Amino acid sequence: MLSPRQGLLRPVGCGVEELRRRRREREAALRRARREQQLVSKRLLRDDTPEEAEGGSVASILGEAEIQQFLWLAQRGTEEKEREGALVSLRRGLQHPETQQTFIRLEGSMRTLVGLLTSNHALLQLEAARCLHELSHSEQSEVAEACLPATSYLLTYLAGHSSDLIELCLYTLGNLIVESEAGRRQLLPQGIVPALASCIQSPHLPVLEALGYALSQLLQAKEAPKKIIPSVSACSSVLASSIPQHMLRLLQPGPKLNPGVAVEFAWCLHYIICSQVNNALLITHGAVSTLGLLLLYLAGSVQSPEDAGLELLVCPVLRCLSNLLTEEAVEAEGGQVQLRDERVVVSVFILLQFLLQKHPSLLPEGLWLLNNLTANSPSICTSLLSLDLIKPLLQLLPVSNVVSVLVLTVLCNVAEKGPAYCWHLWPGPLLSSLLDTLALSDTDVVGQSLELLQLLFLYRPEAAQAFLQQSGLQALKRHEEEAQLQDRVLALQQTALHR
Repeated sequence: MLSPRQGLLRPVGCGVEELRRRRREREAALRRARREQQLVSKRLLRDDTPEEAEGGSVASILGEAEIQQFLWLAQRGTEEKEREGALVSLRRGLQHPETQQTFIRLEGSMRTLVGLLTSNHALLQLEAARCLHELSHSEQSEVAEACLPATSYLLTYLAGHSSDLIELCLYTLGNLIVESEAGRRQLLPQGIVPALASCIQSPHLPVLEALGYALSQLLQAKEAPKKIIPSVSACSSVLASSIPQHMLRLLQPGPKLNPGVAVEFAWCLHYIICSQVNNALLITHGAVSTLGLLLLYLAGSVQSPEDAGLELLVCPVLRCLSNLLTEEAVEAEGGQVQLRDERVVVSVFILLQFLLQKHPSLLPEGLWLLNNLTANSPSICTSLLSLDLIKPLLQLLPVSNVVSVLVLTVLCNVAEKGPAYCWHLWPGPLLSSLLDTLALSDTDVVGQSLELLQLLFLYRPEAAQAFLQQSGLQALKRHEEEAQLQDRVLALQQTALHR
């Protein structure tokens, strides 16, 4: 293995350790910002019957008298079809915010609807659940909160036999979780975590996808790191339940992998990892190896039209792996060893090319992973060089300033491994690319370019001479007056002139 530098002179102005410290501080700030990005949202499961779809009529806004009439018919109608039809009409009316407001203000309406939810008639029960679901999706918080008296019943039906009802209950619970902390406080002692842990063993894919949605909303709650995720009590804690093991099972690559289910649980895993409650536990459950294998699988699948849904998995998988690689437990469990395979590097570059073509805004996710892979792994850096992947990296520099900073950070990781690595970085296109980035006005891009040049000149003095010959000092002069860059510009000027 190529050995890093030892006992070498420090550059005149700025040492390797100082450069590394600055870079790690910036990465920590970026990581904190990424953890704050959430996907809180509500979902509506609206599946009209063929008769309703063919009718094509727009449901009208209902007044108090009509709501009372439909509830009365649903309770006391002489025929089951009549009772069910009344709830269908009510549910369609509840698609309007005006009807929703009228409904929750009407005394006894919610109590009646909850009573119909507990009916012995399966179709009536399902329609009552659909009415509740419409209300839970409301953008008006008071409407959704009016559904809270139904939560204990919704949880009870998660243990039922109707997969349609279970799916509906899960989406409704997910919407209520989004709405209020009061709802979450009510659901935790009612046993939502054990109920979800039981559902995760369902053989029905729509149920699993709905479960992933409800769980992801729960995990994004502001109180989740202290009250929902920690492995304190099995009755209210996700990590103390069987959920993590089953999540990883559902993320195992292969013919049984379902894109919709996998996307939901990959985001759930991301939220757990970002909470930093007990990532060591996830690592002992095999999270790094599972995600590593899934990364390889995605790289081989994203270009295939038959696997179009898998592209939605790329972002959460990249984030999960990136964040897990910052954990000390990864080394203890041999996680870094598992990811030193050259196939991992190749897979990352395949995904980078895919993202560049289809989702350029997600390129930083792939580069963030590459940064964390190269930060402490000489073997990954060796793979980058032996596979001749420096040029493809440099080709990403024009994409955006954010991408440029990450590309340059990865190259710094390679350069700081020592002289043998820098021998592969220069001669080559690196120096001319860095001269181009010095012409930019973005201080982050220029600052990272300065740090990479500092490392390159330290280990390849000949590169400093080439820099001077290519008007490098003139390129530095334009940044001499910039407060954030002055010290680094001066340090690099001294290094270049004294090599």
